[in-house]
Amino acid sequence: MKTLLIRAAIGLSTALALAAHAQPADYPTQPIELIVNFGAGGNTDLAARQLAASIEDAIEQPIIIQNRPGAGGTIGPTHVLRQNNDGYTVGVVTYGTLAIAPHIQTLSYELDDFDYVAGYVQSRYGLAVRGDSPYESVQDLVEAAKQDEGIFFGSPSIPVTLGMIELGQVSDANFEEIPYKSGAETVMALLNGQVEVIMQHPSDLLPHLKSGDMRLLAATGDERWPEYPDVPTLTEQGFPVVVQSWSGLAVPKGTPQDRVEFLEAAILEAVQDEAVQDKFATLGLDPVGIPGTEFESLMRQANERMGVLIKEANIPRVN
Repeated sequence: MKTLLIRAAIGLSTALALAAHAQPADYPTQPIELIVNFGAGGNTDLAARQLAASIEDAIEQPIIIQNRPGAGGTIGPTHVLRQNNDGYTVGVVTYGTLAIAPHIQTLSYELDDFDYVAGYVQSRYGLAVRGDSPYESVQDLVEAAKQDEGIFFGSPSIPVTLGMIELGQVSDANFEEIPYKSGAETVMALLNGQVEVIMQHPSDLLPHLKSGDMRLLAATGDERWPEYPDVPTLTEQGFPVVVQSWSGLAVPKGTPQDRVEFLEAAILEAVQDEAVQDKFATLGLDPVGIPGTEFESLMRQANERMGVLIKEANIPRVN
């Protein structure tokens, strides 16, 4: 799936991005509310705030951030769905809330309930072991996981769990999960020897990779990490598993198309902003510019794929 992503050099100059969709005569005339579906201070929140700061300059209206965390990030989209479809309420939607949650939770929304404005950030993962681990490659790890006891991995989230399950399926290896509440706890579990491998974001791994306390065995996305270009992806190493996620913005279904297109152009412009790119980099995130129709297609494909994997893994519904 390489790529519907349009990175920083998406071929639109700052001026051309908004010129492609002229500003509606009557919009926006008041502040826009941006619903962030996770708590203040986390990566999703910080990325959305930086994006909003850049968009404000383009649309000449304030963007008011409102955090509505909870229920695995699904409370935010549920709130957005209940607002007027006038373009003044925009919500963050993520891979987890669109591709995974519908298969394990009873939700008040479906993918068809939104108009998708644009995708703006990609989250990547890496497969890591301790610096003193005997496993020098993914193949070494897989061979060990084929033994009777298997290999224990730490996981703070369903995407990680599903990724490790899929790695086990394609390699006929046994990876056993030990769940944790956060990425930080998962990292400490690896460093303390409670688990033998983890799959985490760059922000969790990079400090320990640089210190030598951890070793990166593989990038899990479509591409290698820019920080470690010599470390191949899982697919390049013979294991066709892709674990990565995206965040985008959506509005209630039926929002006037000219308003959706104007917001889309503002986002595609904002991801080229140097301040946005620098902030995302500090968070271990990659800025992307994915037009709304392509972002919707990407989420629908991911939803279908995750549905099959969740069913095969016999992951129960939580409600």
